[in-house]
Amino acid sequence: MRIVKILVIRNDKLGDFMLTWPAFSLLKRQYPQSSITAMVPPYTQPMADLCPWIDHTLIDHNHAPRQLARKIKSGQYDASLSLFSEFRTALALWLARVPLRIGPATKIAQIFLNRKLRQKRSLSQKPEYLYNLDLARFYIELNGDIPTEPKSPPYLEFNHDQTRALRAQYFHEREIPHDARLVFIHPGSGGSAVNLTRHQFAQLANQLVQSNKVHFVITAGPDELQAAKSLAKLLPKQQCSIYHSLAGLETFARFISICDLFISGSTGPLHVAGALNVPTTAFYPARRSATALRWMTLNEENRRIAFSPDRYNKAATQLDIDIDRCAEEVSCFLKRLYGS
Repeated sequence: MRIVKILVIRNDKLGDFMLTWPAFSLLKRQYPQSSITAMVPPYTQPMADLCPWIDHTLIDHNHAPRQLARKIKSGQYDASLSLFSEFRTALALWLARVPLRIGPATKIAQIFLNRKLRQKRSLSQKPEYLYNLDLARFYIELNGDIPTEPKSPPYLEFNHDQTRALRAQYFHEREIPHDARLVFIHPGSGGSAVNLTRHQFAQLANQLVQSNKVHFVITAGPDELQAAKSLAKLLPKQQCSIYHSLAGLETFARFISICDLFISGSTGPLHVAGALNVPTTAFYPARRSATALRWMTLNEENRRIAFSPDRYNKAATQLDIDIDRCAEEVSCFLKRLYGS
């Protein structure tokens, strides 16, 4: 039996890529003998390497279509699934003569695809990960097969003994009380979405301290240390530490796995936490393309809560949200998860 080679493209941001994991799990469960390649940018390659349903990665260095087409053609793929619609990559797939080229029926890029699914993603009527799953099911049905079910959370897992050891080490080194809950706050946004201000994050944290035994870990990407330090100054010194991610995405993901609650705007690290089935508290703008429904995390329903303003103000530089009300809900969420 010939091994079918499938190229799946999601070459944009980290959060977007994490929301493709259910689709990858479905494809591999449906066709376990297939060879699945993910086309991703260099930034997200470490996470692609961790995905158990991806066999190979094709790194997209944003080359021109003809140069990219040569790389794709060398892979001799039988089918491609463009989970992200982009003119450059769609043209490259056509130039590479991939036999079956599947993607959303949107934008001018669709003229280079020969099988298209009308999704209307801009209406944000369902979560992004379901749009991705719909494309995977569309491919399966084109083959005349009945789609199986994707894996349930968690999608990303690390060795439990190693995770417990990492958590114990962190508690010991920072002299954190053994019964405290580790609450991670990621104030960075990656420039992709409006987020809470440092004062809003501080207001939320200082309210949580009043009724919960917690230790806050402010996480920061390579270029976000100053934002983390600025927030740390507004929190109780003995109940706060900073984690500066400099060792790569895999190390950061392993560190996220030890937390009890991850608080963030709609960021890549938030979606890593969701894939780990870590409890999340997320803040979203009210803009239709960035709603809490569209960018829902991958964790189980009872392990996530989300907040967004009632209205979207295009000129707003922060989220107009009642932080006191949010703090009450987050506090109840913590107590429901872990008890008083």
